[in-house]
Amino acid sequence: MTESLLSLISNMPHWLGVLLLSMIPVAELRLAIPVAITTFGFNWVQAFALAVIGNLIPVPFIMWLIRPIFEWMRKFKVFKNLIDKIEKRGNSKADTVLKYKFWGLFVLVAIPLPGTGAWTGALVAALLDLRFKNAIPAITMGVIAAGIIVTAATTGMLKIFGI
Repeated sequence: MTESLLSLISNMPHWLGVLLLSMIPVAELRLAIPVAITTFGFNWVQAFALAVIGNLIPVPFIMWLIRPIFEWMRKFKVFKNLIDKIEKRGNSKADTVLKYKFWGLFVLVAIPLPGTGAWTGALVAALLDLRFKNAIPAITMGVIAAGIIVTAATTGMLKIFGI
């Protein structure tokens, strides 16, 4: 999958490729920042900024549209199991967000591991009917924190290996 994504974005302006890569669920910042630095030659500031901006672009749309999209998709039997699985995954993260509110959502987004990130945070916020004014700042801060972690890890690894 990674090779396919890299092949796709290598044929466009690199800044656009980084933006788009950071918008893709699962890839998000975890892939966009290392690719921006190691493959496209961006400095860490450029990589961080592009990836954070790109990662935040889908958030309001997810929060506004995910429930109506899920309702529409449920009308088709082929999508029902997928939607149930996505909602189950989102709801499994909901306890932490409900318990710790702002900080729970922040941590859910800030930890740059699979199953976390802006997409998951926006999905959980939408499933819990969190208000934009509460969810967007937590998600934004979480994306910035994740970006800092991934950028530090990427640049640190490059220095360790003398690249």
